[in-house]
Amino acid sequence: MQTAIVRHILVKDKDLAEQLKKKILSGADFSKIAKQYSTCNSAKRGGELGEVKKGQLVPVIDKLVFSAAERILHGPIKSQFGFHLIEVKFRTEFV
Repeated sequence: MQTAIVRHILVKDKDLAEQLKKKILSGADFSKIAKQYSTCNSAKRGGELGEVKKGQLVPVIDKLVFSAAERILHGPIKSQFGFHLIEVKFRTEFV
């Protein structure tokens, strides 16, 4: 079974997601940005989703979390909830 430690920021607007990504890539603190802008319940934890299992997230996000490079800020990724910025801290696989 695959699991991943993930954090993300969810916003309704793609332009805002792109602006936030630029800020983070320029050195802004991910947790502070998440607390200030994210509409997800995880915002109060700085965007931390914690450990997630494969199949636990919406399909488009799940696919990214379990296939994209780790420790890189991905997005904006569109889902039915809005636009996500996602960082996969690391993945593990249990046999």
